[in-house]
Amino acid sequence: MNNERTIHTASVLASGKVLVTGGYDASSAYLKSAELYDPSTGTWTSTGSMNHVREWQTASVLTNGKVLVAGGSSGSSDYLNGAELYDPSTETWSITGSMSDGRSEHTATILTNGKVLVTGGFGGIAGYYSSAELYDPSTETWTTTVTGGHTGGDFVNSDELYDPSTGIWTTTSSMNDVRFLHTASILTDGKILVTGGSNGMNNYLNTTELYDPLTETWSITGSMNNSRKEHTASILTNGKVLVTGGDGGNGYLNSAELYDPSTETWETISSMNYARLAHTASILVNGKILVTGGYSDTDVLNSTELYNTLSTE
Repeated sequence: MNNERTIHTASVLASGKVLVTGGYDASSAYLKSAELYDPSTGTWTSTGSMNHVREWQTASVLTNGKVLVAGGSSGSSDYLNGAELYDPSTETWSITGSMSDGRSEHTATILTNGKVLVTGGFGGIAGYYSSAELYDPSTETWTTTVTGGHTGGDFVNSDELYDPSTGIWTTTSSMNDVRFLHTASILTDGKILVTGGSNGMNNYLNTTELYDPLTETWSITGSMNNSRKEHTASILTNGKVLVTGGDGGNGYLNSAELYDPSTETWETISSMNYARLAHTASILVNGKILVTGGYSDTDVLNSTELYNTLSTE
């Protein structure tokens, strides 16, 4: 990449190119720069910069092809409620409606109706949010779906289901392990695989669990070979799940492993060239996985790597 960056976002556009936004660099400067990766040439080019520097933001590709970037942090005590839109046809950014709450480390999910559901996150003095907001691309406005509130001090294993047709949240069964900084991936059979994370300051997990939406229950599945948090998990075209990097407790990892849903087992595969955490992993249109940036020991990385899924099929 043109910039080293970590805690950034990576989004696959309709053109097949990958848009990377924000994060921070080796000098701990927060970034508003953005760049594009072209899989057909294997090259990076700078594109229009965001209006605000951000890390821990979310980036969602809307049904109209634009990219919604929401929230994040621009400093140790500055949590953003602002959002902006990237237009791939002009490579420019425009300000869109703001959220009610400034938040970072939140999630953003594209719903079947095209709206974007943003949940949770951290708001500094406001603490950890339980609130959620909906973005409507047709009006470029946000509405709150759950009355605010926050929680702090405890890591949780609780789970909730959101019904877009009613705008209502309901509690579902809890995971077997308390965890945060984990991953959650929707498998081809509809089940959700949760991997790793931490359940305390110095306790890193290799455990994984499966959520079955039909029964609304969790079950233990095979454990990873390495404990890890702040890693990535990607669904391959063959249905397997590729996990890369992260923090293993005794150091940052360059290791990678594959989960096979048919056997519920993990297999260690070739390692990345660099240990990294807080990186991104994007599934390209050619099926390869593009890993970008992240943090490695004392360095913020601008290096990128490609994983060829053909070797696992």
